[in-house]
Amino acid sequence: MSRMDCIAFMDHLLEAIWLVDPLSQQIVSANAAAARLQQLDPQTLPGTSVLDLSATPEDLLFWEALRQGERPVLHSETLLRRQDGATVRVLRRATPLQLPDGRQLYLVAMQDRTQQHQTEQKLEELLAELRATLESTADGILVCDLDGRIRAFNRLFAQLWSLPEHLLTQKDDGAVYTWLASQVADPIGYQRKLGELLRSPLLESTDVLVLQTGRVIERIAKPQLARGRPIGRVHVFRDITERTAAEAQLKLAAKVFESSLDAIFITDPSLRILTCNPAAAQMTQSPAVEWQGRRAPDLFYSPTLPRWKDDLDERLQQHGYWEGEFWFRRPDQCAVALQASWVVLKDPQGQPLNTILFVKDLSERLAAQQRIEQLAYTDALTGLPNRLMLTERVNHAIHVSQRNGQGFAVLFLDLDRFKSINDSLGHLFGDMVLIEIASRLKQCLRQTDTLCRLGGDEFVIHLHDADTSGAEITAQRIIEAVTRPVEIEDMSFNLSCSVGIAMYPSDGQTLDELIQHADTAMYQVKDRGKGHYRFYRPQMNADLLSRIQLDHAMREGLKRQEFVLHYQPRVCMESGELRTCEALVRWNHPERGLVLPGEFITVAEETGFIVKLGQWVLQAGIAQAAAWARQGTPCQVAINVSALQFQQASLVDEVAQALQQHGLPAHLLELELTESILIHDAEEALARLQALADLGVHLSLDDFGTGYSSLTYLKRFPLHKLKIDRTFIASLHEDETDAAIVSAIIQMGHALQMQVVAEGVEQPEQHQRLRALGCDHFQGFLFSPAVPAQTFSEALQGPGLRYRG
Repeated sequence: MSRMDCIAFMDHLLEAIWLVDPLSQQIVSANAAAARLQQLDPQTLPGTSVLDLSATPEDLLFWEALRQGERPVLHSETLLRRQDGATVRVLRRATPLQLPDGRQLYLVAMQDRTQQHQTEQKLEELLAELRATLESTADGILVCDLDGRIRAFNRLFAQLWSLPEHLLTQKDDGAVYTWLASQVADPIGYQRKLGELLRSPLLESTDVLVLQTGRVIERIAKPQLARGRPIGRVHVFRDITERTAAEAQLKLAAKVFESSLDAIFITDPSLRILTCNPAAAQMTQSPAVEWQGRRAPDLFYSPTLPRWKDDLDERLQQHGYWEGEFWFRRPDQCAVALQASWVVLKDPQGQPLNTILFVKDLSERLAAQQRIEQLAYTDALTGLPNRLMLTERVNHAIHVSQRNGQGFAVLFLDLDRFKSINDSLGHLFGDMVLIEIASRLKQCLRQTDTLCRLGGDEFVIHLHDADTSGAEITAQRIIEAVTRPVEIEDMSFNLSCSVGIAMYPSDGQTLDELIQHADTAMYQVKDRGKGHYRFYRPQMNADLLSRIQLDHAMREGLKRQEFVLHYQPRVCMESGELRTCEALVRWNHPERGLVLPGEFITVAEETGFIVKLGQWVLQAGIAQAAAWARQGTPCQVAINVSALQFQQASLVDEVAQALQQHGLPAHLLELELTESILIHDAEEALARLQALADLGVHLSLDDFGTGYSSLTYLKRFPLHKLKIDRTFIASLHEDETDAAIVSAIIQMGHALQMQVVAEGVEQPEQHQRLRALGCDHFQGFLFSPAVPAQTFSEALQGPGLRYRG
């Protein structure tokens, strides 16, 4: 094709065409479309430099590269400069063209993109406006095509459904729909509705979705139409959580209004009744319609505040509410006390709309308050004053006494052995006994006196204007009243009581001090046999403090290993040989030296420390007996067991574990028990003794003859020895009565197949008489006092240790 043919062909093309010499960078030829595009005369284009027509750095760099011999290809949008200096946007493609004569040109084809660019810009503007509209709406919007593919959604939609961040930045319709289904409380119903909408493109639907977060959403689904045909669907989501709650609250308020137990009156701003609930009609015993139109304040009155209506008006106007109490008189003339709350409801501009009056009947509360006050000041069982009322009365008596100098007495009373009644006959029977005793005590007192039950079987009595003589007379009268036979449910029995007396002001300045000191005096009575009374003396507190300090010192001493065991030999009466020994506890006090048990055992028993001490003695005694057995000088060790220690359920296990731990044969351990242990609970004692005997442990009865002994029980117990108390041994050789008692004990013990041991033998005459009476063993200073373990060990290892009296 010739050059002329080529130019003619180019003129028929719609695209603007340049033929450019790459070296001179001048247009060699251009078609008519190019001249129109640039608003130039076609004849002026040839010879024009392309650099004059280029408007972008990209084009300038391209033509510069051609000048340097490179042959790149260029295809992109660019700006072309027109004759008037304006630019036009074109899509330009520059490619090399080889002519037949070997000459190389560049063919630059250009399409005018101005109209398309304007159209795209308008479309972008429309899309931006649509996006702004979507984002500015108060609802969440989701736009889908007919197949459910997501075309758009706004940010509020994402917020309502809490869409994760990754679903906002990547297009994954399946993941979005899965997330939506996971958020609703009813995913099955949600999916069913989606399927229904997909199957019916023209269906319009409104429903409510409850999300798992508790949010309530209203969904409105409408078809999207174009020229009357459905092209997709728009889902509108509206958060109606608050609206739903408000509607529920309105329903609830109406229900509360109807079902409230409190009377509710609704009035207009002038306080005229518009309506009231059923509780109001019930309270007034009149139908609600009867009160409509009447001023609510006129229904009520206040006997103590005649100007209460003025106060009501003032507070409602200034503060918008009023609280108080007034009365209402029913048609039957019965007056009812009421508690009221009156509230003003206002519109947004602050103007009164209505008032609401809430009224509660105080009748039950007043009755309950009286009952509470009665319970607060009285004992529930006996109806007697309790400590609170006693405190008020005694405090008043103290104030009076400080003015007139008149004293009074406080008595602390405790029933003796009352616990045995509760344990044996039950607490219900015990309560009847307490009611009977309370009645007797009241008869012993004046109206000005106060009888108070502290709790259990403890009573406190305030004797008004009483001296020591009057307190003593009253205490005797009380003891006599309590000791009279008690007859309840065909049962007749006797009680006794112990009474402690404290005088104001000498024995205390407050009720607490007086009760404490009277209690201390009462315990002195308990220690001395019960059934009597005592006045408080300051020395009692000193004794009590001394016991408390001694108990603490003993417990600390046990921790510091201050207790030791000494061993007193027990000798065979016939052969004089040492057969066994008794372990006796000593307290190696850091300041007082060696303390004998007579100075601390009683306190240990009172405080319960005797249990821990007894456990230590058991372990130490068994350990020492095991050591003697291992060195080839076995000696049976007798260990005392207190009544409290014997009552411990773990005693048998403790003995068994100690024997096993130290490897001591059971027959080398003897446990000494007192008579009180055996008669406290014979059946339980028998079971425990039998368990110990089954271990192989020997058992002996200590201090026999000093307490109450039941031969019926004694013959049932698996005992091996009887120990005659030292009180009978002391005058055995001088007093024939004691000799006869000792002889009887020895004969009885032998008859019961038991060996008999005499303790406290200190004189040869005593030994001779015991031997003549057939006693089996003895121990005492005549042979040896109790000695430390090392001394006793040396005696065991010595040759021919025996009594040679």
